[in-house]
Amino acid sequence: MTGHVTVTDDDAIRVIRLSRPEKKNAITQDMYRDMSEAIDSAQDSAAIRCLIISGEPGVFTAGNDLEDFLKDGTSNTGTPRASNAIKFLYSLAHNVKPIVAAVDGIAIGIGTTMLFHCDQVIASTRASFATPFIHLGLVPEGASSLLAPWMMGHQRAFSMLVMGRALNADEARAAGFVSTVVAPEELEAEAKKVAREIAALPAEAVAASRKLLKHAPQDLVRRIDHESHLFGERMRSTEAVAAFKAFFARKKP
Repeated sequence: MTGHVTVTDDDAIRVIRLSRPEKKNAITQDMYRDMSEAIDSAQDSAAIRCLIISGEPGVFTAGNDLEDFLKDGTSNTGTPRASNAIKFLYSLAHNVKPIVAAVDGIAIGIGTTMLFHCDQVIASTRASFATPFIHLGLVPEGASSLLAPWMMGHQRAFSMLVMGRALNADEARAAGFVSTVVAPEELEAEAKKVAREIAALPAEAVAASRKLLKHAPQDLVRRIDHESHLFGERMRSTEAVAAFKAFFARKKP
C-alpha cells in the first residue's frame, strides 16, 4: 500500500479509504492498484460481507491525478491507457461483494463514475458530483456511458456526462445514483450502519440477488474497453491537447 489508500477490516466490513487530503484525494496509478487489490482480495473471503469506499472528511476525490495520469497515459500504439486505472475498473466490474460508498465533498470524474458500480451511495449534504470529461476533450469512462443512462435516463446522463453539468447531493439522489443524504458528521456512521445491515443478511441470497440486479460483468468490461479505446484516441486529439495545456496553464502561479 502507498499510504494514500488505507484498508481496514471491521468485522464483516472492509473499509477502503482514499487518504491523500493534501491533493484532494486525487487518484494516482499506485492508488488505483491498491484499491483494486483491496477489492480483489475480498472476493473469495467469506469473512468480508460488504465493502465501503470513502474519502477523507470534506473530500471524496478530485478524480485522476492529471500529472500522474498523463505520465502513464496511452502511447501511440493504441494500447489501453493507464493500466492500473483500467485494472481498478475491471475489479469493480467483476466484484461480487455489495459496495457502499460514503461521499463527502467533491466527487469528480472517476470519483462519480465509480459510484455507478456501488449498491448504496450515502452522500453528505456538502457532496457534489461532476464528470467534466468533455471539457478536457475526452469521453466518459468506467462503463458510465452504459450505467448512467440505465440509472438516470438518457437526458440526465447527457447533461452530466456530455454537457458536464454538476449535481449536488439532493440532485444526485433525485437522479437515482445516491440513496441517502445525511449531514457530514453523520456520514461515516450511516455508511457503516447500512453496511452492517447488508452484512447481516444471508450472504448467498444477497450475492444471487445482487447478480440479478446488475449488468453482467462481461458487458461492463466490454464497455470499459470500448470507452478506453476512444479515451486513448481522444487523449491524442487536438482538442484534448489544447484543453490540458490550458488546464495546466491555469494551475501555474
